[in-house]
Amino acid sequence: MNSLITHRDYGSEPLNEADLAADPFEQFASWLADAESAELTEPNAMVLSTVDGDGVPSSRTVLLRGVHEGGFEFYTNYDSRKGRALAEHPVASALFPWYLLQRQVIITGTVERVSSTASDTYFASRPYKSQIAAIASEQSRPIDSRGELESRMAEVAATFPENESVPRPDGWGGFRLVPSRVEFWKGRRSRLHDRLVYSREASGDSAWQVTRLQP
Repeated sequence: MNSLITHRDYGSEPLNEADLAADPFEQFASWLADAESAELTEPNAMVLSTVDGDGVPSSRTVLLRGVHEGGFEFYTNYDSRKGRALAEHPVASALFPWYLLQRQVIITGTVERVSSTASDTYFASRPYKSQIAAIASEQSRPIDSRGELESRMAEVAATFPENESVPRPDGWGGFRLVPSRVEFWKGRRSRLHDRLVYSREASGDSAWQVTRLQP
């Protein structure tokens, strides 16, 4: 148990209000670029949290695939656990855990589907095996064995050979997380972390307000 009781003090680099960009999307782009420059593993990975119709929360890691139309976009099976949860409660939180940089970004807001055209475009850009895997897998549903899943994959590959167009499944596509709150967290010494939050009442033309929170 003692191995779990660890303490690592963070650095002295501050996050000041004067250093922030005018809006959270610009600030996020700057921090994401830093994470990419630092060669972090999967810098666009985010922990997405949802709540289902029974009020049960769940979290999983997904990949950010773009920031468009005022939101953070990711793709999935609409009949997956997260897809069903978002259909029932179209709200979510996403966390970017850039631990090696002693930074986190936490995004909270409403979720909407991206257009079919956008989903088609992204699906067409995926590697071939990722395309056929999206067809073969009934994401989040039980299956008897790994062998059964691989057999499905082979069947789909036979139906849609490589180097031919693979159609996007109707139940697969994109979501856009439209933020009402974005927190930028910077680790500091003695656990006196910097936490600066952009927030606004609703999406649209309302201005972003910046608030400093106690750690």
